[in-house]
Parts: sequence; C-alpha cells; structure tokens
Amino acid sequence: MKKLALIIYFDAFVLMLLGLIIVMSASSTYSEFKFDSLFHMFNSHFFKVIFGIILMTLFSFIPYEVYKDFSKLSLIIITVILAVTLFVAPDIKGAGRWIHLGFLSFQPADIAKLLLLIHLSVMLEDKKDLLGNFKDGFLYLFIWVIIISSLVIIQPNVSNGILLVFVSLILLYVGGAKLSHIFLSALACLIAGAIVAMMFAHSRERILTFISSARHGGEPNIQVRQALLGLGSGHIFGVGMGQSLQSNLFLPEAYGDFIFAILGEELGYIGSVIILLSYLLLFASGILVAKKAKDRFGQLLAFGITFSITVYAFINIAVASGLVPTTGLPLPFISYGGTSLTIVCISVGILVNIALSNSIKPNIEVQPVTSQAARA
Repeated sequence: MKKLALIIYFDAFVLMLLGLIIVMSASSTYSEFKFDSLFHMFNSHFFKVIFGIILMTLFSFIPYEVYKDFSKLSLIIITVILAVTLFVAPDIKGAGRWIHLGFLSFQPADIAKLLLLIHLSVMLEDKKDLLGNFKDGFLYLFIWVIIISSLVIIQPNVSNGILLVFVSLILLYVGGAKLSHIFLSALACLIAGAIVAMMFAHSRERILTFISSARHGGEPNIQVRQALLGLGSGHIFGVGMGQSLQSNLFLPEAYGDFIFAILGEELGYIGSVIILLSYLLLFASGILVAKKAKDRFGQLLAFGITFSITVYAFINIAVASGLVPTTGLPLPFISYGGTSLTIVCISVGILVNIALSNSIKPNIEVQPVTSQAARA
C-alpha cells in the first residue's frame, strides 16, 4: 500500500508540474493583453500549485477517520454557504458561483463535492443494514445528494450538479444500495436535470447546438472548433512546448476548461495518450487502495475520491474533443484555477492517507461489501 500511496502522490505531483508549463503557454498572450504581463496568470497559478502541494502533503498525514466526526456538520455549513451564494455571489457570465471575501475567493460547489462524498461514505457505513429499505435507508442518504446538487444546479452550474448526482449514485451502488433504487433515482434525476438545463439559456444553447452539430455535422461552437484545430495540428509529436497557436487568443480561455486542446497541440497524440494513461494510473491505484482499505468507510471514501477525479478528467477531455456538450469543468491538476485545484489536492491527500493507514495496520480484518446482485 505504501507503493500505491507513492504512485498516487507523484502521479498528481507530475500532472500539476505539467499543468504549470501548459498554463504558462496557454495564458501568456491573454496575460499580456489584459494585465500587461506575460507571467501574471502563471504567477498566480504557480502559488496555487505550491499551496495545493502543501495541502496534499499535509492531508496525507491526517488520519482519515477524523472526518467521520465532522462530516454532517461540515456538510450542513457548506449547504448554508451554497444557499447564501445564490443571493450574494456576483453574476459572472450568467452564473453566481463564487464567494468573495476580499482577500479570498472560492467556489463552494467544489468544497461541497468532497464533503458530500465524505458524508455519504460515513452514512453508508452506519446504515449498511438499512440500505435495502428505500424509505429508512436509501432515501435518507439520497436526500443529501438532492439538496447539494440542486443548490449547485440553480447557481446555475448544471453540468457540475448533474455529475455530482452521477458520482454519488455510483458511490451508493458500490456501498450496497439496490440497483432498482439507483435506476429509478437516476431516471428521475435525468428527467429533472434535462428540464432544468433547458430552462437556463446558456445550458440550453450548448445542448441544442451539440445536438444540431451531431445531426447535421460540424463543430458545436467556436471553442470546440478551435480546440479540435489545436488537437489536430499537434499530429503525433506535437508542435513543441510553448509553440501553440491556439493560445494566441484563437481559443477563448485556453488556460481553463479547454487546456487539454493546448496540451494536445503542443505534445501531440503521444503526449495526450500519456496524460490519459496518467489518469488511468491514478484510477487503478485508487481502486486498489479502496479494495485493500482496512474499514468500510475507507473503502468507500477512497473509491468516491478516485472515481470523482477520473470522471471529471475524462468529461473535460471529452468536451475538448467535441464528444459531449461544453460543460465548463476544469481538467484536474492541470487547468488554471484555485478552489478546484485546492480541493482535488486535498482529496488526493486523503486518498494517500487511506493507503498509508492500511500499510501501518495490515492485519485488521476488512468487512467486505456484499454482492450487489443479491440485493438488487
């Protein structure tokens, strides 16, 4: 397990270092244009990466069991903050997602995602004997998913809210919930999510444009079109680090949600595949940590963190490749950002601690998760 902990830690570490280089390339022209400095955004991201690495290291040594005692209170607090965000957050591009405290700005939805995974893992351990009962077991857990995801969706942050429901339902299934309960809940959420998505202009436009492009050919929007041009121009070996043309304001906000296009342009097909394999390595290592964790809470939390990071990574890459509608989700460890990078670093730190804790106490019997098929 120590080897798995090292693999996860250094995999994340290397991805963040690579992210620094790509952010520098992707943001330099924009920084020069807006801030009159090539290094303005790079410097900001550099300190966020350093802070993230410090947090990742710190949380690697905090016993993950301590989160059990504070999971419910923490989730209640972030729920209140999410509700407050709807009224006090400034409107940026049609959405209010950020809390500004003068010296500090953060996005509560990213924090809520991790706290929800922690609390669901706690409840799945505590209520394992009641999960077969919809009213007294499953519904008690799922109501938290509905509350948090709803508050995220109406910011509006539809894609993040829908993915939050998806990750939570998978965690509930792995934790022992009945397949029938999962299926019915997923169907209800899918219908509700589609209705809500069509109510907001920006999400409706993205979905309809994507459907139209799929039916009649062509690219969904200018960002996807430029992203595909960047990915295609990278060929096998890429144009070279710092040589991206799309970063010269052809691809809007190339340093954020569409940074994979810059990465593919500069590193080519081989570099893109290596990045995909890096996320798969983290996924495989995290799943092994979950499998070998010494307690049910550790198993579920390790799985939830691992699955969440991997899903968000591959959805981001799918968006840049034009395979799914534009979502606005960052690429974990690599995209320019603050709250998202901080939370993903904390998540990896927790995952590493689960691996290290199992290495320290290897002889404790693990309570296996019973068969899903038997309860479905």
